[in-house]
Amino acid sequence: MLMRAALVLTLTGVICIGAMPANLFAATKSNRIQISYEVPNNPELIEVAKWIKERGTLERLKEFLSPFRLPRTLSIKATDCDGEADAFYEDRLITVCYEYIQMLRDNAPLETSPTGIEPNDAVVGPLVDTGLHEFAHALFDMLKIPVLGGEEDAADQVSAYIYLQLGFEESRRLIAGTAYAYLHEAVSGDSPTSLEDFADEHSTPAQRAYNVLCMAYGADSELFGNLVGEQRGFLPKERAVFCAEEYEQVQDAYEALIEPHVDQALAEEIFDRAWLK
Repeated sequence: MLMRAALVLTLTGVICIGAMPANLFAATKSNRIQISYEVPNNPELIEVAKWIKERGTLERLKEFLSPFRLPRTLSIKATDCDGEADAFYEDRLITVCYEYIQMLRDNAPLETSPTGIEPNDAVVGPLVDTGLHEFAHALFDMLKIPVLGGEEDAADQVSAYIYLQLGFEESRRLIAGTAYAYLHEAVSGDSPTSLEDFADEHSTPAQRAYNVLCMAYGADSELFGNLVGEQRGFLPKERAVFCAEEYEQVQDAYEALIEPHVDQALAEEIFDRAWLK
């Protein structure tokens, strides 16, 4: 069954376990997140900026991440990115573009999809996933965590692992919404069309979708057993066989690398809440 007692975060098997500097442990503290909403320059983004601010999206993300002990303050801002639908981390700053949020809203189904994806989950799922993905990059940087492989793949695993520690209903909705967004991208005009497209540091959208589904099935094959099937977008049986091992790699790395940097008492309190109301 899924763990709920601690805020858990980790990397995939591509992460090399290494020792943390002693002075880094001494300097880390919880509640080191700052947030801000910038007024967009593009008037077409004013509505989406209002939408995300009224819902207290960054405030909730700040609280959600508060148990992590960081050596310095990490800033998270929502802003206009001059037309780029993106999110990224650099120099202790996570930037979430209003254009990216608008894209998620535009791509969401107008009603519940044939596979049971709710319109709201198709926005919230990938938005949470992206925020946690960029937070993983911040952890790699700020906690000096060695990555022996694709950092983008490792960040994807970090994100999925965190929200799989929530209750079944919330983790199911986040997984479903995230996979929907990746698969929508995979079948859209943005999917790879040439060999050069596979040179990107990120895995293809379809691969990222199946990796997320595999993490869920590996975490609990009973609760997420409906993910394995023949319908389009569901996890192939051939991949599902190895998902428990993939999940265990993530879990082992967490215990070695991240757990010492988590306020466990605060984590238990935070993760016991319903975040998707």
